[in-house]
Amino acid sequence: MTSLRVGIAGLGTVGAGVVRLLQDNAELIAMRAGMPVLVTAVSARDRGLDRGVSLAGLRWHDDARALASDADVDVVVELIGGAEGLAKSLVELSIAAGKPVVTANKALLAIHGTALAQAAEESGVVLGFEAAVAGGIPVIKALREGLAGNRISRVAGILNGTCNYILTVMRVEGKDFAEVLADAQALGYAEADPSFDVDGVDAAHKLAILAALVFGRKVDFEAVHVEGIRRINALDISFAEELGYRIKLLGIAQEAEAGVEMRVHPAMVPKAALLASVDGVFNAVLAQGDFVGQVFLQGRGAGAGPTASAVVADLIDIARGSNIPVWGAAGGLLSASPAVPISQHHGAYFLRLMVVDQPGVLADVTAILRDHGVSLESMLQHGRKPGEAVPIVLVTHETNEAAIEKAIARIAMLEAVLETPALIRIEPS
Repeated sequence: MTSLRVGIAGLGTVGAGVVRLLQDNAELIAMRAGMPVLVTAVSARDRGLDRGVSLAGLRWHDDARALASDADVDVVVELIGGAEGLAKSLVELSIAAGKPVVTANKALLAIHGTALAQAAEESGVVLGFEAAVAGGIPVIKALREGLAGNRISRVAGILNGTCNYILTVMRVEGKDFAEVLADAQALGYAEADPSFDVDGVDAAHKLAILAALVFGRKVDFEAVHVEGIRRINALDISFAEELGYRIKLLGIAQEAEAGVEMRVHPAMVPKAALLASVDGVFNAVLAQGDFVGQVFLQGRGAGAGPTASAVVADLIDIARGSNIPVWGAAGGLLSASPAVPISQHHGAYFLRLMVVDQPGVLADVTAILRDHGVSLESMLQHGRKPGEAVPIVLVTHETNEAAIEKAIARIAMLEAVLETPALIRIEPS
């Protein structure tokens, strides 16, 4: 092979970025890959759209699936997106045709990653996905290769830039979620339908991938506990600051006695922790290895340049002849460790109540917590407004999730409690 010939499906922001990177840095990439890496064919929905890059001399396929059988394409780059439909068909057809695939499609891998990895293993081809998690941060290579000799006990990350931007602005400007979301949409940081981001699904797809890598297990998106940030308000963020925390949407995968926890949810993070300082649209991943200790990676998690950088890194590996198992080990060697439900989580909690300021309310609340074995570390209440609504914040010692949920259900039934209590888990780092 004198060059690596690339077919790209999807010429949106990332696809155009890949074309531009391969053109602009062609000489450097050829030196590092050991051969030229050339785009020979493309596919997208609109031929006439100006994408800001030259497509002169490239074959155009109206049906992206034709890339799988194109004799002048050695490797297929799938940048269409979505867990089903055309993206899935193209990847399956390409692997069956014996062609390596590079994708940025976290939803596809989170849902179908086990089957696709098995197909790639049987065909002896690479399935590269550095761009699927944390954009330009080389987290896949770090976990699967750089830390291959370590037993990783925990990985935690800020995996969605939209949520991190919203929470950052809420803290800095003292605004509530709805107002900041509208601003983020106007600036292009959030989609017109932001559900995929703000409800935690995007981060959960990425966490399912990281958990499979870190613990050498089959990818299992359905086992990930998912919560978004819609219920976080300015009051929560203000109390968090007062208590010495920042609120972040975290994806966490960690070993537990009964198996592996996988969860995405808002969390209180100590201000001194590395993840607490990651603001705006940035992503970050923190891994804990038994020999290396903590490893912290931070950078831009989306956008044309960072994501294209990750795609091209995979292409260079393919040109060099690298073929590492998708989940870090052959399919038959993957762990069967069970997923641990969120009800078995053990940790500390932030609990905010909106209550009528009247005698006996706090006594009733603390009695319920006591009945469920939940002890308190601290409490915050600012001033008195007899007969009016006031917030009360309680911070618990470590306890069981099932216990705190049962306690909250009873607390919510108290006549003096005016709205559903807010519960946020507290993480050590």
